[in-house]
Amino acid sequence: MTIDKSIPKATAKRLSLYYRTFKRFNAEEITKASSKQIAEAIGIDSATVRRDFSYFGELGRRGFGYDVKKLMNFFADILNDHSITSVVLVGCGNMGRALLHYRFHERNKMKIVMAFDTDDNDLVNTKTEDNIPIYGISSIKERLKGSDCQTAILTVPSVKAQEVANLLVEAGIKGILSFSPVNLSLPKGVFVQYVDLTSELQTLLYFMNQDQ
Repeated sequence: MTIDKSIPKATAKRLSLYYRTFKRFNAEEITKASSKQIAEAIGIDSATVRRDFSYFGELGRRGFGYDVKKLMNFFADILNDHSITSVVLVGCGNMGRALLHYRFHERNKMKIVMAFDTDDNDLVNTKTEDNIPIYGISSIKERLKGSDCQTAILTVPSVKAQEVANLLVEAGIKGILSFSPVNLSLPKGVFVQYVDLTSELQTLLYFMNQDQ
């Protein structure tokens, strides 16, 4: 099965939605699904589903729909969800602590295996109730050396985001999910996704106001 490496960013962002949808269909013992069913489950139009799937070769047959289990496994392969992905978290403030308690591994094969905060934080050298160790930021390189961690979640203040991101890159991190509302300057080969809750809420309020 051929895959177009240059798929649009909008399509790439929907991959996890497709995966989640096929997992739900499989759990509901649905064996075949049409593009209309998939579109309705995600909240997009069926033409978008067919266009997205066209980047990955022949995923279904016209008139027969899509094989749910086959597509579930297909997207699991693309998203590397057949094996555990070890993730580190930097910043144990309110957002960081909430994420530490979020059970990623119960929904996908991702797991926060260690966390970091400022060296003088009382949480340093303790463990969460889920047994996740918390270390001082100054030990990032030491702790990540020889580990299989290449992904990090960043929940530090904006003024510290670039400095900490640099430390993570030097320690071998290749992907960062940043909750800090500042654009990071990262070398080629290191990827970043931004989560701006304030912006998302403001966008929601905009649409609500437009509907009045």
